[in-house]
Amino acid sequence: MQPFLFLFLLSFTIPFPLALSKSTIEPCAASPTTSTDPCPSLLSYSLYTDLKVAELAALFQTDPFALLAANSFDPSQPNAPNRILPSGLTVRIPTTCSCSDGIRKSVSTRYVTRPSDTLASIAETVYGGLTSADQIKDANAISDQSGLDVGQTLVIPLHCTCFNSTDNSLPAIYLSYVVKDGDTLQSITAEYATTITDIMNVNSLGSPSVLPGDIISIPLPACSSMLPRFASDYGLVVANGTYAITASRCVQCSCGPGNLNLFCTPASLGATCSNMQCNGGNLMLGNYSTQPTGAGCSVTSCNYGGFVNGTIITALSTSIQPQCPGPHQFPPLLSIPTSAMHESYLPPSPAPLPQAGGTMPGSSVPGGSALSPSGGPIGSAHALANQFSHVFYLTLMWSVVLLN
Repeated sequence: MQPFLFLFLLSFTIPFPLALSKSTIEPCAASPTTSTDPCPSLLSYSLYTDLKVAELAALFQTDPFALLAANSFDPSQPNAPNRILPSGLTVRIPTTCSCSDGIRKSVSTRYVTRPSDTLASIAETVYGGLTSADQIKDANAISDQSGLDVGQTLVIPLHCTCFNSTDNSLPAIYLSYVVKDGDTLQSITAEYATTITDIMNVNSLGSPSVLPGDIISIPLPACSSMLPRFASDYGLVVANGTYAITASRCVQCSCGPGNLNLFCTPASLGATCSNMQCNGGNLMLGNYSTQPTGAGCSVTSCNYGGFVNGTIITALSTSIQPQCPGPHQFPPLLSIPTSAMHESYLPPSPAPLPQAGGTMPGSSVPGGSALSPSGGPIGSAHALANQFSHVFYLTLMWSVVLLN
């Protein structure tokens, strides 16, 4: 082979620049300053095909109404869980971020394999890069990736972070975001109304640059709760401008738009619910009464106190405010985006429906991960491996042509 031919082939086999995708990893070993309690978290996900709301919820083992609430989609629309969401739509998926193997991740998602599945297609196509083939392999102790058994149930570990549900000492919920082609930190911060400095600090970035496939954590302003630790929805956090469904679909909590105070009311989703009237008065959950006084306005309200052993806890509270409040302003509800169903590539396999319940659905079943605990972003080579496979094929074809 002539020297120039070797250099020609070498230029095809080494991609430039040589870069690995990164993910922000949050260690979670118990300490006086950190907690191993699960927290509510959000995943930014773009549909790879048309999916019903219920299908998408089943794919991530979350509740269809919790999914609608996290995106401020109107749950009262007829047959809302069976509305078809269009391919390419980006939505927020509510999930539980647990502590597993010393790092934060969501381990409640299960996927049943189909004949055309590979670990790479499951990670990159079905779950939109929120996990990797290596992470799925390690979580399920798979030694041979070449042949998945059809009908095999896989644990799907998904990227998430908690960071004590605060950002700059204010309540926050963290959104896991997979960087797309064309994204910059400037465009991401503009979309989510934050700053480059905040994103760099949260994700321990050494420079204001990101690459497609990177997973970063975006803090969203939120309303926090003061629910007791023994409540099943302890740690409830709701992103500003959205809703959350809790207490077995009986309670709907909202955040904003006027302030970051959590406001909970009966959900009216047709569930059989326990009594939501506050003891010691005639007020129902979410109702309040006012009484002008010389010091301003005395406001008595019936507030949500958590979901404990199937019972909705309520409590009366009274406060003095400068003036009597008007009707509560709720975040605007959006119509559910819809699309006509068409035949699609690699449809998701059926998955067990989640138990109807709170904003932290699913169970914390231990799952493995290819990622090691770290104080900052570390990389995954799954996307680069696919690039090398394609480049190797091109190299082989060129060598055959030139040698002949």
